[in-house]
Amino acid sequence: MNLIKNFIENDCNFEDYDDLRKNFKIRRPDNFNFAFDVVDVYAEKAPDKRAIVWCDDKGGEKILNFKELSVESKKAANFLVSLGVKKGDKVLMILRRRWEFWITILALHRIGAVAIPATNQLLQKDIEYRIDAADVKTIIVCEDPVVKEIENARVNKPSLERLILVKSEAESANVSSDWIDFHAGVSAASDDFGREKCQTKNDDIMLLYFTSGTSGYPKMVQHDFIYPLAHIVTAKIWQNVTDDGLHLSVAETGWAKAMWGKLYGQWICGSAVFVYDMVQFKPHLLMQKISDYKVTTFCAPPTVYRYLVRTDLSQFDLSSLKYCVTAGEALNPEVYNKFYSMTGLKMREGYGQTESVIAAGTFLGIEPKPGSMGKPAPGYDLQIVDENGNKAHPGETGYIVLKFHGERPIGLFAGYYKDDNLTKSVFSNGVYRTGDTAYYDEDGYIWFVGRSDDLIKSSGYRVSPFEVESIFQQHPSVLECAVTGIPDKKRGQAIKATVVLAKGFEATEELRLKLMTYVKERTANYKQPRVLEFVKELPKTISGKIRRVEIREQDNAE
Repeated sequence: MNLIKNFIENDCNFEDYDDLRKNFKIRRPDNFNFAFDVVDVYAEKAPDKRAIVWCDDKGGEKILNFKELSVESKKAANFLVSLGVKKGDKVLMILRRRWEFWITILALHRIGAVAIPATNQLLQKDIEYRIDAADVKTIIVCEDPVVKEIENARVNKPSLERLILVKSEAESANVSSDWIDFHAGVSAASDDFGREKCQTKNDDIMLLYFTSGTSGYPKMVQHDFIYPLAHIVTAKIWQNVTDDGLHLSVAETGWAKAMWGKLYGQWICGSAVFVYDMVQFKPHLLMQKISDYKVTTFCAPPTVYRYLVRTDLSQFDLSSLKYCVTAGEALNPEVYNKFYSMTGLKMREGYGQTESVIAAGTFLGIEPKPGSMGKPAPGYDLQIVDENGNKAHPGETGYIVLKFHGERPIGLFAGYYKDDNLTKSVFSNGVYRTGDTAYYDEDGYIWFVGRSDDLIKSSGYRVSPFEVESIFQQHPSVLECAVTGIPDKKRGQAIKATVVLAKGFEATEELRLKLMTYVKERTANYKQPRVLEFVKELPKTISGKIRRVEIREQDNAE
């Protein structure tokens, strides 16, 4: 059983891209609330249907069906209401990949409170910023080093009213006595939480996400209660999840990608979500879990695939794995080709932002082109335009925009919280400007170039960092690479490559020259790096995205 037909206007052939582009449309139910209209419907009509399969590195395992999810999230809602949490309140959630995350976020949806998922890598200053920026009065956190950061932050933030701790039976919390025990509170609460207790509307704020900050301080992206329905496209048309399948997205719950792959679309489409609460990413352990639990569909960023193709995948039974996708950054064709040769699975790329759901991808019915992010998503009028807003010609680098006529498309964010000027800077005349650049090829496939700020202007040419990085990535000595522009009197900017070497290679002058020659033989003169620096690691956001801006700042300061 799945609920897709409850929320789409027309029957479509999900394997016919042209049919989807022409006919696919999501319904807008009045006052939609995911907890009541999806989870509780399953709980009534298919109570034993699997929803979550959870495990960790310590042998822990928990499987929850929709009836259990419904009951526990109602109890959690009553528990939170008893503490004073109400509709519109902002609640910071730092729950890593703990299964309690799903109980908690559903409880917040029932109440109409605003969920703010966050990573456990936050430091005191990050937490203080979020408390002030979003007027956070409640924090729910699992026992983790971040607890101490919260303890330090609260000293300066008297507006913070409630600290709720989620801990396992094996953990003994070493925190002050005013922390509230999540499990004790939920256990004692009633499971009577009817819809009459919540009066959410479609345009109410349901989620706030702080962007990962690749080029500046995090912005607050707000999504409304209708947002989950747009992930039907993410889950069914891109990830190709199946009814009663098991989908794994590697993302930690502190990032918007978790909403793409660990909750909304998968459940609407009838697939359970698999959650591996890993302490540290180890490729062989991840693949063992996929094998043991018979995962059917898989999503991970290119960084993860780069490690997987350096692992002996033949030792794992991957017969259950039918479909693999990737997003978060552009994919190097070399990684695509290696993974395909090892598994027989063609990775399908996708493109989107914290501000949207999937906006372009290699969907069902589209043959992948390694390195291309595919074509516009059904439901989105995504275009690449020039400086004047006209559609770019094939091969011409332009700006990725989303155009809409009348209503804002389902899944596109409602604006930046408490920042009207920033919102107006990206929205105008029915156009949302993503800040990313790309180009069409002759077949209409889209090729990502980079953030507008990352483009390198050298000798009158515009150079995509990704294009040069992809060449470096083909060399066996290169694990990661970031390409940036540095000031140059003759060229305006010269191209610099910052390289992290793979295990077993040493940073020598001989290797530097070999790499420079390798790239020189494979690209045009104006794209060739003039400087190559070896480093132990690249600067990244806490979500793992490369911060080229930090490399540029360091170079400009020298």
